[in-house]
Amino acid sequence: MAEPVRVGVAGLGRSGWSNHAQFLSRNPRYALLAVADPLAERRAEAEQTMGCSAYADPAELMADERLELVVVCTPSHTHAQLAVQALHAGRNVLVEKPMATSLAEAEAMIQAAEAAGRVLTVFQNRRWDPDFLRVKQILDQNVLGPVHLIRMGRYGYQRRHDWQTLRRLGGGLLNNWGAHVLDQALLLLGGSYRELFADLQRTAGAGDAEDHVKVVLRGENGTVVDVEITSGCVYPQPEWLVLGRYGSLMGNTRHLEWKYYDPAAAPTLVVDEGAAPGRSYGAPEQLPWQQASEDIPGINTTSAYYDRLYATLREGQPVAVTPQSVRDQIAMFDDIRRHSGFTGRP
Repeated sequence: MAEPVRVGVAGLGRSGWSNHAQFLSRNPRYALLAVADPLAERRAEAEQTMGCSAYADPAELMADERLELVVVCTPSHTHAQLAVQALHAGRNVLVEKPMATSLAEAEAMIQAAEAAGRVLTVFQNRRWDPDFLRVKQILDQNVLGPVHLIRMGRYGYQRRHDWQTLRRLGGGLLNNWGAHVLDQALLLLGGSYRELFADLQRTAGAGDAEDHVKVVLRGENGTVVDVEITSGCVYPQPEWLVLGRYGSLMGNTRHLEWKYYDPAAAPTLVVDEGAAPGRSYGAPEQLPWQQASEDIPGINTTSAYYDRLYATLREGQPVAVTPQSVRDQIAMFDDIRRHSGFTGRP
């Protein structure tokens, strides 16, 4: 195996610690050499449990000449500034989601990466979610026929009161879960849309950031993707609902089921504009329905993501999550905020 990728992690919060530093310290393809965090107790924990250097200031981490990759896991509003700083220092950069808090920031990051000749990528690990990939595969097989509606959702009730409830720090569900679910939605539409409706609300949590996100996108081909992400729903809801001309799909991240028929095996449908026999709306049809269901296995999407990044840095493979593809997501987020008119008031 090639030499491990020499990496440092900036920010040891929930994601920086669990999703990145701990994972990287156990992965033989990576060598975790340094971390940065302003809290002394977090630095001491990393030094003791991972045997790495620890800095109080991210600038010191980026100046560490041993490092070839810097992972930025600091609060969302600092992602762009620190990513550009690391790129200027000659490091490859992986940024936690959201990539940035505005399109202008995202474009500045891409320009910095191009000028430095370094890799810039974003931790969109849920592009490897097995349920998303399976739904996409079923859609590509066209068994449901032309699809006119895809509903995607994440539902729960939580009164959050941490920093992610504050807009000035880049908080809110749009940047948090939206960076995953709406990223998938955009990919299902081929990366673009022609119409958008958006509603952002603060319902249950503290702070001034949204904890309820409703976004409806109409794709270039007319398909509508309806996304709902909320911390204000007590009752469980399906996370997937797909409606096609010849069938439907429903399910969640662990189980999918779909029902469809072959139109070639169905009776020909002819309009009868005369008086309805018996004043009825028609007798139920006996269509040649087929049914399928599938349990969705869980995988470690962090591992899948870092495997692809290793292939890029050590084997010359293309970047799996390009910054340009995530730039399109951030542009959509700017569009969502403009259309919603959300102010953050109760």
